Amino acid sequence: MHLLIWIILFTLLGGVLSVLAASLFLLVPDRHYDRLLPHGVSFALGALLSVAFLDLLPHAVEAVGSGQAESIFTTVLTGILVFFLLEKLLLWRHCHTTDCEAHIHMDAHFHQPAGTLIVVGDGIHNFVDGILIAAAFLADLHLGIVTSLAVAAHEIPQEVGDFAILLQSGCSKARALFFNLLSSLGTVAGGVLAYFSLENLHQFLPYILALAASSFIYVAVGDLIPTLHKRTHAEAVMGQMALIIAGVLIISTVHHYAESF
Repeated sequence: MHLLIWIILFTLLGGVLSVLAASLFLLVPDRHYDRLLPHGVSFALGALLSVAFLDLLPHAVEAVGSGQAESIFTTVLTGILVFFLLEKLLLWRHCHTTDCEAHIHMDAHFHQPAGTLIVVGDGIHNFVDGILIAAAFLADLHLGIVTSLAVAAHEIPQEVGDFAILLQSGCSKARALFFNLLSSLGTVAGGVLAYFSLENLHQFLPYILALAASSFIYVAVGDLIPTLHKRTHAEAVMGQMALIIAGVLIISTVHHYAESF
C-alpha cells in the first residue's frame, strides 16, 4: 500500500497541480501571454526528452536484458507511429500557440461542442498518463518520481492552451478551471487502476515504459519543437536552448536525488 500512496500523490501532482499551476497564467495580462508561454514549452521539451532517453528507455532495456533490447526500440517505433495515426484520426492537435493552423481553423468555425471535445480528450489523455506514471513506479520508485515531474512539465503548457480553448468556447474562467480539474482526475484513476492490474504483470512493464517513452518523444518532436520553431531570431533561440537544458538538468538532478529514497 506504501507504493499506492506514492502513485496517488504523484498522479495528483501530474494532474491536478499542473492544472492549478497553469491557471496562474490566467492572471497574466494578455499582452504578456504569448511571450511567457513559449518558455514553458521549452522547459517541457527538455524535461520530456530527458526522461525518455535518460530514464525510461535505460530502465526498459535493463529490465529485458541487452539481448532483447531490439524489442524495446521496436516498441518505441511502433508507439510513435500509433500516436501519429491516433492524432490524425482524432483530427485534433494540442498545440500551444493561437496562430497555428488548428487554432486558425478553430477560430473561424468555433462552437460549444469543441469545448466539450477538449475536456473529453484531456480526460482520456490524463488517464493514460496515470497508467504510465503507475508503471514507472512499479518498475522503480525514483523512475516514478521523475516520470511524474515530466508529465507535469508537459501538462502545464498544454493546460494553458486548453484554458484558452474553453474560454473561447464561452466558458467563464471558473468553469474552465472546474472542467480542467475534472478531466485531470483521470490521471489518478489511471494510476490506481494500473496499480491493481499491473502489479502482477511485471513482464509487461518494460514495454509499457517504452510506450511511455514513445509518447514523450512524439509530443516533444511532433508538437513542442514545431511550436518553438515559430520563433527564429537569435535571442529567442538562446532562451529556448537555456530552458531546454534547464529542463534536462532539473530532471537529471531529481533522478540523482530520487535514487536515495
